[in-house]
Amino acid sequence: MTLDIKTADELIDSTLADRWTERRHGPQAAVLRCVLRAFVERGGPVSANTVAAALPDWPAATVRSHLNALDQKDLIVLAGDTVQFAYPFSANPTPFAVTLSNGQQRFACCATDALGVAAMLRDPIRISSRCHQTGEQLELDVAPTGPLAVFDVMVWIGKRGSGERACTGL
Repeated sequence: MTLDIKTADELIDSTLADRWTERRHGPQAAVLRCVLRAFVERGGPVSANTVAAALPDWPAATVRSHLNALDQKDLIVLAGDTVQFAYPFSANPTPFAVTLSNGQQRFACCATDALGVAAMLRDPIRISSRCHQTGEQLELDVAPTGPLAVFDVMVWIGKRGSGERACTGL
């Protein structure tokens, strides 16, 4: 078996900047921010009604339409009328527990998502997980600027198959 090692330049997605601009400023950006805020403040799942209540000047049908569009773009995962995943957060327990600075625990979809939570919130966090290979407990304190200590830990990044969702593998 050969291990294919690539440089950062080889892994860069040339469309990433355009997609992030749309996430921040596109028509669904306000709805996505409400969903993410609800995951941070209360955890998940987040109901469509909760999102609509956070946007009282918007018709509920518009909020639902934006939630559907976010689901189609694989930025959230809807199950009926509830958001189960809003990257980086999962409503269900995962192997990547994130403890916020206020002591509340949330779950990240994957290791990469967990590493991004501190920067997203501009607040330090602690990531708890287990080594996929050995089962050894891992604890990592992360500031908004990155990990606070250097460890012999590696994050493996795989490529999704056609039609797979980022978090669920569906």
